[in-house]
Amino acid sequence: MKITVLDTNTLTYGDLNFAPLESCGEVTFYDLLPPEKVAEACKGAEVVLVNKTLMTPEIIEQLPELKYIGLFATGYNNIDLKSARDHGIDVVNVPGYSTDSVAQLVFAFILSHATNIAEYNRSVHEGDWIKSPSFAYFPYPIEELAGKVLGIVGFGNLGKKVAKIGDALGMEIMIHSRRIYPDCPYKQVDREELFTKSDYLSINCPLTEETANIICEENLRKMKKNAFLINTARGGCVDSKALKKALDEEWIAGAGIDVLVAEPMAADEPLFTAKNCFITPHIGWASIEARRRLIDKVAENIKAWQDGNPQNVVN
Repeated sequence: MKITVLDTNTLTYGDLNFAPLESCGEVTFYDLLPPEKVAEACKGAEVVLVNKTLMTPEIIEQLPELKYIGLFATGYNNIDLKSARDHGIDVVNVPGYSTDSVAQLVFAFILSHATNIAEYNRSVHEGDWIKSPSFAYFPYPIEELAGKVLGIVGFGNLGKKVAKIGDALGMEIMIHSRRIYPDCPYKQVDREELFTKSDYLSINCPLTEETANIICEENLRKMKKNAFLINTARGGCVDSKALKKALDEEWIAGAGIDVLVAEPMAADEPLFTAKNCFITPHIGWASIEARRRLIDKVAENIKAWQDGNPQNVVN
């Protein structure tokens, strides 16, 4: 079986072993390709594996031998599902592989804000503690998370993990989701209550018509002045211009952002110059453990499909 792997440089800086994939067939690897070269690279392959490369109808229709598109991701908005379905191609994703990694980043943002660690580290290295007359040097605010309200949009694997960690830290958990969960141990609330009562608000939902720009000017104006927003979901969940305005005018206290609409970040991205905005380059999924797990699960998906028992098919 011929397998083509695209955009491998989005997966590794030389720290991954691709042997699990190579055990599935004859594999050809490509780094990031320009769109006009993708179809040619995939010709003859029954299986194509991608991370963020676009698989458009124009590309798919040039690949008559293609039977399977596997994703190195949970999201699949870069694949034209209808075209794949019309051509008899299974599209398969990998849910849940990075849950621990992304939840960890959510709390890296939260803890950084609550403790002002970056400011203290900078200040100490500038010699401010050396100059202090007392050991007690705390010019930047520090707050405990215990008792603070953690609002979570979405209650899938990631939302559940974020809630569990917040609960362990003594936070009051509020959930907003399109579904009602009968066995949910946390308070389930509507958008109004979520935005007005959250001290920390974490976006952990898929990007859908319902969640697109859920962080908009109207909802930002409902939030507490001390509130801190975290988005590790999809950039499209946030109206960047509205969030920049909210941060610059201090409607809310800050934000931690790992995802943007345009990635890599556009030079004119509004949040690039926003006040009190931590931005990381879509690294929530990128721990070495999560990426190793991802390769193993992609290989498991292929083998299950080869055995006639396909799993995680999204179309």
